Amino acid sequence: MSDIQSFPQIHPAPLAGHSALLHRLCFYPVLFTQGPYVKMRTPRLPEPDGARSGVVGNGKPLRVVIVGDSSAAGVGVAHQTHALSGQLIRKLAPRVRLDWDLVAKCGNTTPMALRQLQAADPAPADVAITGLGVNDITSGTPLRTWLRQTDDLIDHLKDRLGVRHVYMAGLPPLSQFPRLQGPLRWVLGHQAERFDRALRDRLAARGDATWITLDVSLDHSNMAEDGYHPRADVYAEWARTLSDRMAIDLGV
Repeated sequence: MSDIQSFPQIHPAPLAGHSALLHRLCFYPVLFTQGPYVKMRTPRLPEPDGARSGVVGNGKPLRVVIVGDSSAAGVGVAHQTHALSGQLIRKLAPRVRLDWDLVAKCGNTTPMALRQLQAADPAPADVAITGLGVNDITSGTPLRTWLRQTDDLIDHLKDRLGVRHVYMAGLPPLSQFPRLQGPLRWVLGHQAERFDRALRDRLAARGDATWITLDVSLDHSNMAEDGYHPRADVYAEWARTLSDRMAIDLGV
């Protein structure tokens, strides 16, 4: 998920070919016109209260850092216990001694998240979990640029923090976000699908990071009042998917 406040930040870049022309004709005009209106009518939810680091559980030590935007920060719930971090803690603490840090902020694009991570300079970690991409789309970042920035983030996690496993959340289905209507829903949904396919392919080619997607449909029943961020049950499904994959990869 993301912070809808990023809609006005549009920076079109030169594109080539028929598909690029269609992208330019459909994508940027809709963001310029409908995006500010949606922003104005969307309630801005706060980041949840609660700890952003800690050590819990017993057993095999596991160090985890969560990096990202408002979705990683847990916007849509009132407390971190119901956000991704808290839900993941509940899954992992019975099996490991979990040492964790949350480095995330509303509105973060991928390069902003990297800068926040560099400034925080958390301790080396075994696992990194990221939730990014939607703000990159709504800020008009070209796909090729975003993939390069994603590479930079993965390289930092591995080279600076010694992370062995990087789990990157795929782009959510923006076409299902209740807040988005009309042309904006279509163009953002199309762009999210495009970015998600490219992310999956890039991570497969790299071979050192894992694409994580959720088998869940989004609607008013599981989205927060802003129609743009998840409620606790979606965060729980994200945590369950990660926990199941980590059990396979790490034996925890």
